[in-house]
Amino acid sequence: MDGQSTKRVPLWRSLRVKYAITYLTLIAAVLVLLNTYPVRTSQQMVFQTKQVSLQSQAALMASALAGPDGLSAEGVARVMEVLGDTGLSRVLVTGASGEVLYDSDPAGNTLGKYILIVEVVQALRGEDFFRSDYTDGVFHSRSAAPVTYRGMTIGAVYAAEYDAEQGRLLVGLQQTLQRISAAVAVGALLLSLVFSSALTRRLGQLLAAFRTVREGEYSHRVKMSGRDEVSRLAGEFNELTGRLQTTEEVRRRFVSDASHELKTPLASIRLLTDSILQTENMDPGTVREFVGDIGEEAERLQRITEKLLTLTRLDAGAPHETVPVEVSRVARRVEHMLSPLARAGEIHLSLELEEGLFIEGSEDDLYQILFNLVENAIKYNLPGGQVTLRTRGEVDKVILSVEDTGVGIPEEDIGKVFDRFYRVDKARSRAAGGTGLGLSIVRDTVRRYGGTVEAQRREGEGTRFVVTFPRLDTGKEAGQA
Repeated sequence: MDGQSTKRVPLWRSLRVKYAITYLTLIAAVLVLLNTYPVRTSQQMVFQTKQVSLQSQAALMASALAGPDGLSAEGVARVMEVLGDTGLSRVLVTGASGEVLYDSDPAGNTLGKYILIVEVVQALRGEDFFRSDYTDGVFHSRSAAPVTYRGMTIGAVYAAEYDAEQGRLLVGLQQTLQRISAAVAVGALLLSLVFSSALTRRLGQLLAAFRTVREGEYSHRVKMSGRDEVSRLAGEFNELTGRLQTTEEVRRRFVSDASHELKTPLASIRLLTDSILQTENMDPGTVREFVGDIGEEAERLQRITEKLLTLTRLDAGAPHETVPVEVSRVARRVEHMLSPLARAGEIHLSLELEEGLFIEGSEDDLYQILFNLVENAIKYNLPGGQVTLRTRGEVDKVILSVEDTGVGIPEEDIGKVFDRFYRVDKARSRAAGGTGLGLSIVRDTVRRYGGTVEAQRREGEGTRFVVTFPRLDTGKEAGQA
């Protein structure tokens, strides 16, 4: 066994690890998205809500503080008292110069001081401002709005909010997603191991089956349930091994039969030559007879080898050129060549031909097909019998038939007559000089040109062989050209 094919695959290069890594990578990407997208989206939603809410409150306080009397600490305090509890963490009101006139946080100690933070400075320029951050599980939002009267900025309102409750909700969401992700990761890891093991185990079965078949066990089959691709692959493998088994059986039978067929004439030749060599003073007539028998056996060997070479050429599927062939002309050649054989056997050979039928093929191959069929019909006929070669055309095919009134073929042998070296009557076939290869050559040659051939029992006695070829519509014109 080839060491390269049986060498164990390293774990890090195995299909199981690659499958598991791919699967886990996809799961990890999904989990990262699960842990970031919802949190980011929730943050953005909170930010938008805070912006609308805080800017609205800042604008409301700025509108309430605007008036002709300007801004003073006492006036701002009264307005803020009227507005009541805003629910904000801190509210600052400054004058036009940035002096703090109101601070909702008494501990801030900013009254009367100037505060020039970015938010206030931007508001004193007449612009609204908002910013929100999320750090350490708390939303810290700031908003500033200018206090204007008749187009003039007379102060600014600064509002800040520290929202830990929304932060806790977001933290809780993150923790929940993390727990879900951990559970999914563990489940994905287990499933990847299970699936990858199941897949590689089934592929391992196929690999082991390939090795078994490579050793010559063509009868080996893989049993695999399911309807997935691996199961279908196993089914294709079983079909392939079935065909290999059939091919191997045919090959072995062919080799055995060929050896037997070649051994018989060789044994006869050896026996005859030994008889001549070991018999002293053999009369010339007997020697001549033995030499004639040796010649006949040699001719039989030649026929067998020629037909074996023909079958080998057909099996190899060598490229072949095709030309338009007129069927009736080839049929007449066959009738001309076999008429003496028919007369010698007291057989009446007749033709019923339809003219103008063409096929795409080789004239020599068509001649060989018809010659084999007609020769068999003559050899296995009875004295006074009839052999008829017919041709007729249909729309898209040409049909050739050879009928005889001979001994016929038993029903159980009809499907086997095209097998190599198969003979219905072995003794009669050998006596007639048959090799059991002629009909195999006919079948393979017909198939080579896209045709079909079948054997049929005639009513009464005899046999009919029917050959069908695709019809060449332009064959006649091509032949005339």
